[in-house]
Amino acid sequence: MLLHAIAPSRRYTKASHDVVRHTRLSSDAKILLLYVQGLPEEWADKALSEHAAKLGITGRAYQKAKGQLITAGFVHEWKRQGDRGFWVTDQLFANVPLTAEEAAAVRNDRLGALAVPVALATRTGAPAVPAAPAALPGVRNPAVGEPGAPVAGGYEPVDEELGENYSHPPSEAPEAPEAPEASEASEVGQGERVLLSLRHAHPQLHLGVQEARGLAEAAAEWIRRGVGAADLRRALTSELPRDGVRSAVGFLRHRLVQKLPAPVAVPDPPAAPPPPVREFIVCAGEGEEHVFRPVWDEDLCGPCGREANRAYWAARRAEVESEPDPLPWRERIAAIIESEQEQEQEQERAAEAGPSGVLAAAPGSGGARYAVTGA
Repeated sequence: MLLHAIAPSRRYTKASHDVVRHTRLSSDAKILLLYVQGLPEEWADKALSEHAAKLGITGRAYQKAKGQLITAGFVHEWKRQGDRGFWVTDQLFANVPLTAEEAAAVRNDRLGALAVPVALATRTGAPAVPAAPAALPGVRNPAVGEPGAPVAGGYEPVDEELGENYSHPPSEAPEAPEAPEASEASEVGQGERVLLSLRHAHPQLHLGVQEARGLAEAAAEWIRRGVGAADLRRALTSELPRDGVRSAVGFLRHRLVQKLPAPVAVPDPPAAPPPPVREFIVCAGEGEEHVFRPVWDEDLCGPCGREANRAYWAARRAEVESEPDPLPWRERIAAIIESEQEQEQEQERAAEAGPSGVLAAAPGSGGARYAVTGA
């Protein structure tokens, strides 16, 4: 490669080989670094984003370049609250990488408590200067500075009438029964864990996560049939082939299917015990004396009980048939009206007789009737 380079005599910027040959800085970051390095001091009041916009570095490209410069130590930022309560960002741009302590020392040494958005600095050997103390809260609106502790005292308590507290703590929610889906999921998860643990028992049975997940349902079937995790692991790792296992997935799938135990037989519920057999007793019915075995607390045998029921209902039927037929509804209403009219007539005769009248009982077939006679 031929090289032809002429050193400029004016309008140039000195670039360090450490910057030009930096492997972790993109071309946008290097151009932005050299551009800001050559700016005069009076241009330090502009933000870094404004300088990048003049170079056409905006948006995602600017954020990426700025992040690389911050990571490399060329750019440092601080956030602080200004005199009027607004938050501002101080930026320090250096042409050499600085640590956080060195950048703070340069910022305090160059600018003190009054920082501007952009400052130019170079590596110096000056000792670190402590930062200016934060301003105390003032009377401005909004107040500036850090918040202070609350002032206690000077407050007179107000008498207040406290009522009874009837609040009750919330009752604990009852534990919901485990759903069938959750039980099946736990069995599948337990089977998958057993399959993944086989690698510790034998290196040839090493399974990946996806492989174990594909065989988890077959292993869960063993657990549903009453086989524990230890027994399942023992059944899968015992009596391995002498020439080794060529495919762990195929070997375990074949063993899970071929050695699947029989389902656990659910025992039938015990049958109810037969009722106790009672002793023979003498029947209380009429006729010759005979015995029978009662079922409950009856004192009649079957034939005598049926005969007693027929006799009871026959007597009941005869009693009902001997009763007179009830009057029709028209006759009942006419009788009620007639009795009301008789009562009204008797009241009228009693009112005409006056207080000296004497009530005399007159016999009648329909009941006691009264006649009024004068004195």
